[in-house]
Amino acid sequence: MTDRGSRHGRLSYHGTPGPLNSLQHWPDAKHPLRIMLNYVVIVLCRISPSLKLKSWLLRRLGVSVGKGVSWGLESTPDVFWPELITVEDHAIIGYDATILCHEFLQDEYRLGEVVVGERAMIGAGAVVLPGVEIGAGAQVAANSLVTEDIPPGETVAGVPAEPLSSRDESD
Repeated sequence: MTDRGSRHGRLSYHGTPGPLNSLQHWPDAKHPLRIMLNYVVIVLCRISPSLKLKSWLLRRLGVSVGKGVSWGLESTPDVFWPELITVEDHAIIGYDATILCHEFLQDEYRLGEVVVGERAMIGAGAVVLPGVEIGAGAQVAANSLVTEDIPPGETVAGVPAEPLSSRDESD
């Protein structure tokens, strides 16, 4: 685990030429047929109630899925770069949670691996940004935006997600 806030140091930065924003250049970054295949498989995973089928399908896309991982309905791993996701044993990805491994910006796009530690939990509707590491046993509250690493055992909530202990102290 690294220091909180260091995700930017783990991102790779890819400049895009010309006046168009970086999303206009996505076919140069990843083959369109690969994105279509990823999308179809991820849509199937989002609607399937079978945890084993979801994990099996996501492994075919390159996601590193540990034993006993639970993917909630409508949860969405990164469609462009699912191979940059690692979810360790017995972690839970909640209903409608999103794990992103890319950011398309105006003049560049960024890529970063996301690691969800053993027995960690990402709550419903939460969004995890590229380059983030969520430690073993950490918990992300529902509808939170994870912009920084979360140490093992920590519970975070909010937009951006902050440790609950620091929120309690500021009240």
